[in-house]
Amino acid sequence: MNKNVLDVHTFLDNRPIGKQQKTVIILGLLILMLDGFDTMMMGFVAPALLADWGIERSELGPLMMSGIVGLSLGSLIAGPLADRFGRRWVIIAAVTFVGIFCLACAFTHNLYTLTAARFLTGVALGATMPNITTLLAECAPLRRRSLLVTSAWCGFGMGGALCGLVSEHLIQLYSWRSVFVSGGVLPLLLVIALLLWLPESLRYRLQSNQDHDRLVAAANALVPDSASAATRFINSELDTTTEVARGPAALLSRRYRIGTITIWLAMFMGFFHLYFLSNWLPLTAHAAGMTFAQAAMLGIILQVGGAIGNFTVGLKMDRFEPNRIVSLMFASCALFTVLIAAFSSSFALVGTLVFFMGYVLMSANAGCFALGAAHYPTPIRATGVSWVFGVGRVGAILGAGSGAIITNWAWSFADIFMFLSVPVIAAAAAIHLKRRGKAHTLSRVAD
Repeated sequence: MNKNVLDVHTFLDNRPIGKQQKTVIILGLLILMLDGFDTMMMGFVAPALLADWGIERSELGPLMMSGIVGLSLGSLIAGPLADRFGRRWVIIAAVTFVGIFCLACAFTHNLYTLTAARFLTGVALGATMPNITTLLAECAPLRRRSLLVTSAWCGFGMGGALCGLVSEHLIQLYSWRSVFVSGGVLPLLLVIALLLWLPESLRYRLQSNQDHDRLVAAANALVPDSASAATRFINSELDTTTEVARGPAALLSRRYRIGTITIWLAMFMGFFHLYFLSNWLPLTAHAAGMTFAQAAMLGIILQVGGAIGNFTVGLKMDRFEPNRIVSLMFASCALFTVLIAAFSSSFALVGTLVFFMGYVLMSANAGCFALGAAHYPTPIRATGVSWVFGVGRVGAILGAGSGAIITNWAWSFADIFMFLSVPVIAAAAAIHLKRRGKAHTLSRVAD
């Protein structure tokens, strides 16, 4: 290719990961750590909240679901906004509002206002996660895309585990309100770093027809001396594609339909499983006879396993067929979930199995984010990834909400885990179907 032509789709593929890409990874990791901290805090705060306000577990259902409803709504709205106005400013605005609304949670005095504040926090959180995933995917060389996306998602599990460790001490020293204060102040501090160092996607800059000098500066920030005033920018990702429709309707067009539906189904089921556990595992374990310390430890173990899994799944997806890896992770999650049901009488064994279940479950969920980022082209990538999140959050809403119902039934700890094996079996089948559909499409093209 002419040396004065720069293809934003491929020019990073044969280069080492540079300084700006590492900056995006670190900032993405920090954002997702705070997201994990804020998303998971209700599961750890709930026992202290019940004791302080003298309410029943069944009354927590709307509160548990409110943040996740907000997450779903924020995800669905933020993607189209980022495809129109850019990834950077949507991320910065969202992190700012996460801090403001989480702080507001600390100053509520009844269940209704806390529920409203958690909903607004969820809306802001829902806008951050898919857009940092999109930005990471667009800054990554193709050979390392899955690794960069899922590595940042280690932060979500790390943040959830950190919340478990910190919240226990904060609640003992102060009160449950201090957990919300921490979850609000930290994002506001991170906004300063984002304003200074978070770049905009070069692909988005080209798509939005930004000034040529800005394109040159952005390309040189990624790879020094890669562009000049004589450089012509193209995106070969779109050269082989006819006019790409915009908006959510494009996700169900013939070209993307099978992948969209199967990823949506897998995320729905994976998040149902995850958010049931994240919100109700400590309470369920305590009701089964474990101490509060043991119950909280299971929640932490789940998040630690997930953090490790998020990193390693990207390595596997970049080396092997990614759909096969994600399908295998979901199937393994079903296996570990059944084993927990079978050996629920031993805390040591349950803790070990919960670690491996967290490892494969969050690996599979993070893998779905990477599959979504790879499935869509630049003009609809933020929309596509955000709707993967949004639909997944519907499963999360039902997972958190059903916990309020199921925990009032006469189900044992083992019964609950046998039930939870069903959604991840369905998720494994959905991604397997996506892989078969992709193989069928490729064979037709070859013919």
